[in-house]
Amino acid sequence: MIINDIHDFRLQYDEPLGLLRLAWVSGSSLRTMRSSAGQLLALAQRLRVRQLLLDMNTVPLIGAADEEWLGTEWMPGILQLPLERLILVIAQEEHLHNQMVVDALHDLVQPLIRFSSHYFSDPETAVDWLSDHSPRLPALLAEWDGVAASAAGPE
Repeated sequence: MIINDIHDFRLQYDEPLGLLRLAWVSGSSLRTMRSSAGQLLALAQRLRVRQLLLDMNTVPLIGAADEEWLGTEWMPGILQLPLERLILVIAQEEHLHNQMVVDALHDLVQPLIRFSSHYFSDPETAVDWLSDHSPRLPALLAEWDGVAASAAGPE
């Protein structure tokens, strides 16, 4: 199911898999990131998300103030979720700065993490792995791609 409640993110939730997938869709500005990230955390708590896929390839460069906020305000909430797996999609060569931010945040909370975390370079492989190659996978990918195509508008 596509969720349109948080304007900065494209969100997809699959209840049987307990999977919440998200991508940043607000371009190069992180001006509203904190508000949207707070809404995202509340949504993940309400849905009792077990698997979270964050596509970091779509996130602009994260500044020091936002990195600090993520570490002190947002990550503690993530640690309270009933997560089993956290997947970060990031093409390391193209997004080295954000990769370093993610690594620093991970190191900050490492002793408190009760879920497995994994990195992938592309979201399709990550969704396939997270779904354990479920027969639901084609429908999930089609739904996500359909939203992306409609957001791009007519060609």
